[in-house]
Amino acid sequence: MPRDTPLVSVIIPAYNAAAFIDRTLRSVLSQTYGNLEVLVVDDGSTDQTSAIVTAFAREDKRVRLLQQANAGVAAARNLAIAQANGEFIAPIDADDIWYPDNLERQVECLVQSGDAVGLVYSWSVDIDDSDALIGSFRAAKIEGNVYATLVCHNFLGNASATLMRRSCLAQVGGYNAGLRSQQAQGCEDWDLYLRIAEKYEFRVVPAFLIGYRKLSASMSCDFTQMARSHRFVMQAVQQQHPELPPGIFRLSRSNLYLYFAHQSHRFKQHRTTLFWLGQALQADIVTPWIRFGLYSLLLQSLGGLLRSAIFPSDRLGQHHTIDAAKTLTEIEQQKRSIALMLLVGDLFHQVIARFTNQPLQLAADSSGSDS
Repeated sequence: MPRDTPLVSVIIPAYNAAAFIDRTLRSVLSQTYGNLEVLVVDDGSTDQTSAIVTAFAREDKRVRLLQQANAGVAAARNLAIAQANGEFIAPIDADDIWYPDNLERQVECLVQSGDAVGLVYSWSVDIDDSDALIGSFRAAKIEGNVYATLVCHNFLGNASATLMRRSCLAQVGGYNAGLRSQQAQGCEDWDLYLRIAEKYEFRVVPAFLIGYRKLSASMSCDFTQMARSHRFVMQAVQQQHPELPPGIFRLSRSNLYLYFAHQSHRFKQHRTTLFWLGQALQADIVTPWIRFGLYSLLLQSLGGLLRSAIFPSDRLGQHHTIDAAKTLTEIEQQKRSIALMLLVGDLFHQVIARFTNQPLQLAADSSGSDS
């Protein structure tokens, strides 16, 4: 097979995903990069997920359905990786979407980067249940040796934004399926990225190519479990890298809790927003106060609670509407917001590199690398 057209194995864990799996598969199969296989793992679904995937498999031989008893997202991804034939692995969750040239641009980046680079990622926009953009996005230009920065925050954003070399996964291991037994699902992708970053460099495709679905159902429960997941992952990092300053881990917790607060606010969950703001300050009493977003969230959430008390009919989330008029082009035209986010991210990356004294040495075999 020509070097410039490696086979990409797209892996999709799916549990009761009938509401969105059709759109996810269509977005994958309509990629401009055609040399791919799609492995969907039905993780013990009780809805029509299996039937929908089977229908796609009859029409397109690139699609394969794998099935297992419910064992969690990490186990489902690992099963797909074990059955995959591709040189590159591209995970996508069963409710997210890719825009048409995502794989083409990621493959081009990874092929041109050399073997020292183990992972590339694209930028993401948040979408609602009808695929409409809701205005928020994730963008960064953090590249190279990213380990310390990645400990502080998961700048990649989600589990659907990456393309990885299968050889890297063979070296660092797959997703940690043990987190599920500890009631700590949620950071399996972050944990894997950290293990890859110990040995390989990262690269970015600086374009909005991922649609990351945000739904309000069971958000507070998911956040609680994800916070526990984060704690287990970071405990492992601290044990393996005692040279990292303790402040890095306080900052990591604070960043995560502020993210929870922002997401809770988006769905007008004012009490939950205030709870996670408190958790962020408890984790790190200093850095949250230098963020304008803290004051905005605090005032708006207190105001929302006051309005609910005065006007009982205005319950949390009842009048919340999402701006579905935004388009991908409009997001890209927010040049000032994007430029500011990229600048702050780059400065943060540089500060963390200096704060941790020296970048961790990458352990990947450099033979055949162009770096």
